[in-house]
Amino acid sequence: MQQLETWQVVLIIIGVLGIIWSNIALLKYATKFEVKKKVDKQIQSDDEKKDAN
Repeated sequence: MQQLETWQVVLIIIGVLGIIWSNIALLKYATKFEVKKKVDKQIQSDDEKKDAN
């Protein structure tokens, strides 16, 4: 089995850290949205449409 060179190991580490960082940034960004209120509004509007029929 061929051994990885130093630059390959560094590149893999940077790639993994980049993926982890981007996932954390996405989670922080996603918490700013108030999804529950939007879902509740959609559910209420769907219920109103069913009641109207």
